[in-house]
Amino acid sequence: MTSTEAEAPRGGTLLQDGVAVVTGGASGIGRAICERFALAGARAVVVADRQAEPREGGASTVELVRQAGAEAVFVETDVRDPAQAERAVAAADDFGGIDVLVTAAGIARRGSTLEVSEADYDAVMDVNAKGTFFAAQAAVRRMRGTGSGSLVLISSTGGIKGNSDIAVYTMSKGAVRLLAYSLAAEFGADGVRVNALHPGLTETEMTRTDLGRVDTGSVSQSRIPLGRTGQPGDIADAAVFLASPMSAFVHGSSLVVDGGSTWAS
Repeated sequence: MTSTEAEAPRGGTLLQDGVAVVTGGASGIGRAICERFALAGARAVVVADRQAEPREGGASTVELVRQAGAEAVFVETDVRDPAQAERAVAAADDFGGIDVLVTAAGIARRGSTLEVSEADYDAVMDVNAKGTFFAAQAAVRRMRGTGSGSLVLISSTGGIKGNSDIAVYTMSKGAVRLLAYSLAAEFGADGVRVNALHPGLTETEMTRTDLGRVDTGSVSQSRIPLGRTGQPGDIADAAVFLASPMSAFVHGSSLVVDGGSTWAS
C-alpha cells in the first residue's frame, strides 16, 4: 500500500506503457491519479501543477510515481496560461509523446451567488474552464496526428445538477462536461476518445478549505446512499478505466463517481 492507499489494478498493464499528463497532479484527486496510472502500467507521468506549495506536492508526487514503477517529471504549470498548458503537454514528448491527458486542476469558491466578486468569478472560470480547454487543445493537436489518445476531463456532480452557494464552480464544471461532448464529436474520427469524469463529494484539501463549510460526516449519512464520502483513490480508479483500453468504446460519456448521491435527492 502507498500513501494514497492505492493497489495496482489486476494485470498491472492496463495503460499499456502509455504516457500521461495530469494537470493538478500535485495534490488531491490529481495526485492519486498520477500514482494509480503508474500502478496500472503507464511508462511515464507528467505531473503538471502550480508553483509554491504545489511544488512540494509535485516533488513528492513524482517520487510516488517512481516508486510505483513509472518515470515522472514535475512541470510547473499555471493552466490559466495557454503557453504553460502547452509546455506541460509538450513535456510528454521526452517520453515518446502523450497518450492520456487528465485535467484535474480545479478551484472552488463557496458563498452566496449575490456576493460573488468579479475577481472570484474570473479565478474559478480561468482555472476550471479556460485551463481545461487549452490543455485539451494542446493534447488533441498531438493525439490526432497519432490516431489515438484519451482525454479524461474532470468535471463534478455539480456540473450535472448544480448546487447552492457554489454557482460559479458548478457553472465552470458544466462547461467542462459540454467541452468533453464537443471534443468527442469533433475528434472521435481521429481516434481520440474524450470523456468527462464527475466526482461527487471527495475528501481532499480543496473540500477542507475552499468548501470548508461542508460537514462531510453529515453529508455522507444524509445524502450519499453508500454512506461515505469519496476518497481520491475512488476517482483515480475511474480515471484509469477511462484512460485505458477497457473503455475502448466509451466516448463522449459522463462517468459519475459519487456513491449514488446525484440521483438520490
